[in-house]
Amino acid sequence: MPVPLLDLKIQYQALKTEIDAALFRVAESQACILGPEVDALERELATYLDVKHAIGVSSGTDALLMAMMALNIGPGDEVIVPTFSFFATAGCVARLNATPVFVDVDNITYNIDVELVRKAITPRTKAIVPVHLFGQAADMDALMALSAEFNIPIIEDAAQAIGTQTSDGRRVGSIGHIGCFSFYPTKNLGAFGDGGLVTTNDDAMAVRLKQIRNHGMEPRYYHKIMGGNFRLDAMQGAVLRVKLPHLPSWHAARRNNAALYTKRFMEAGVSSGPGATTFGPHDLVLLPKVIHEGTSADNHIFNQFTIRSAHRNALRTHLAELGIGSEIYYPVPFHRQECFASLNCNDEDYPISNCLAATVLALPIYPELPESHIHEVVNAIVAFEKSTLEHTSECPDCVECGTTLA
Repeated sequence: MPVPLLDLKIQYQALKTEIDAALFRVAESQACILGPEVDALERELATYLDVKHAIGVSSGTDALLMAMMALNIGPGDEVIVPTFSFFATAGCVARLNATPVFVDVDNITYNIDVELVRKAITPRTKAIVPVHLFGQAADMDALMALSAEFNIPIIEDAAQAIGTQTSDGRRVGSIGHIGCFSFYPTKNLGAFGDGGLVTTNDDAMAVRLKQIRNHGMEPRYYHKIMGGNFRLDAMQGAVLRVKLPHLPSWHAARRNNAALYTKRFMEAGVSSGPGATTFGPHDLVLLPKVIHEGTSADNHIFNQFTIRSAHRNALRTHLAELGIGSEIYYPVPFHRQECFASLNCNDEDYPISNCLAATVLALPIYPELPESHIHEVVNAIVAFEKSTLEHTSECPDCVECGTTLA
């Protein structure tokens, strides 16, 4: 039975009447850029995220770029980022002719390693950008303590984590100095195209971000600062307003799907359990762990359900042959990307990220995923004949990062 990695048509069909009405409302109004729909969306998101200011923008990438522009990041500055993330996290730093400083990630959450962040701070550090990867929060208490100690602002990359809560119930994007979100269609809250959001609790910063969003213009045709065209269009705002009330139930469905995956893998005897970092004698896969399980409703919103396999590429080929979708997030860490070769990074400084890049595999997790599809995916993985493969890992760094083969 074919199992897609994601099926957005199901969600659209369920909301078709409301979404179509919203789109026609914008078409009839001809208020196409920003306007009442975006204003209303911003108010609704500010309430949901518990922030003073939510500012709709053109994409998650532009949200990060705007945040860095608002902090005057530029040549000679350094910005600390995890080396294991989507390219925009580091790419926006480089676009401003600043220097991204890469640090490795934690072996359990895959989020930025706070102790390595401390070691990477220099007098040139202008910002720290933790990524709440795959929908689980980075250690914001520790990061905010570093921020206060060194007077360095925190830009939260929450592109994959809208609604994610910390152990004490705070929404990510409301904790650091600026939060950045993506509404790319594959996200938990997805638009019908590109879209994003920046958040802040700083009134002056909100004014600056709104100016940057619209060419630095305030009032019309008077430009006090440099900005860009980072505006969110009204069609996207209208679609997102329809979807936002459904986000809590979609999060719950993703958590239920993740729990069923975990239960089935454990019952099949092919995994030692969530959070294991070494492959035991019977481990075909390593499972993701929810760090603060039960402390808040949305402690992990599972934008991705990411397993690890020592024979990831062969397993992915096997799944594809059965019509089962999967994806590798992410196959090349930043320190290995050709465009950052001039930074002369020492590959040995990033053993966890190197191992993750060679072993991670994301499985279907979308809210409407039928239970039968989850059983199909697990059965296909259990049937994968690991014993027929050469007993070698596709990750050359397994010993260094602590991940070992049976």
